[in-house]
Amino acid sequence: MSVSLSKNQTVSLAKQTDRSLTSVTLGVGWDVARPKGFFGALFGGADSIDLDASAIIFDAARNPVDTVWFRQLQSRDGSIRHTGDNLTGEGDGDDESILIDLTRLPAAIEHIVLTVNSFRGQTFDKVDNAYGRVVDNTTGRELARFNISDSGAHTGIILASLTRAGGEWTFKAVGQRANGQTVHDLTGAAARIL
Repeated sequence: MSVSLSKNQTVSLAKQTDRSLTSVTLGVGWDVARPKGFFGALFGGADSIDLDASAIIFDAARNPVDTVWFRQLQSRDGSIRHTGDNLTGEGDGDDESILIDLTRLPAAIEHIVLTVNSFRGQTFDKVDNAYGRVVDNTTGRELARFNISDSGAHTGIILASLTRAGGEWTFKAVGQRANGQTVHDLTGAAARIL
């Protein structure tokens, strides 16, 4: 059974499965906010929202080591892979996914921060039903989910973090507002949440 997290809650992924985790997917989904009220329906709203899920990889000293995003779909060591850019947010399920092979991840890596930003500068007040989740790739089972209800005039969000401690991984729902149009704009804010 998946754990539904609120902002700043943490869950041990080891306790969510009866075996050792070897590979997980960080999935992100969203919908375009539909206009509300008479004038909103009359004049319509955005047809698409181009959000970008990214992973920032940190060592134990909280130094950024690598990034995975739509312009770099794989980490330099090959352990983390982005499945590609969704330019609209249309469709059901995850709009963007980042796959992590935990067995290939270098021992020096202790934190992976999942961020979401608007490359076109669209703000989160134009987004509905946004979420982040972590899935066990071996079983396909969702281990934890974080629904984002924080809309506003920001262009980015530090969504969640994966942290390794003593060989076990924890998933923390962060949900911190940020501004930036690429993952590089969010690196400082991501380091501060660790």
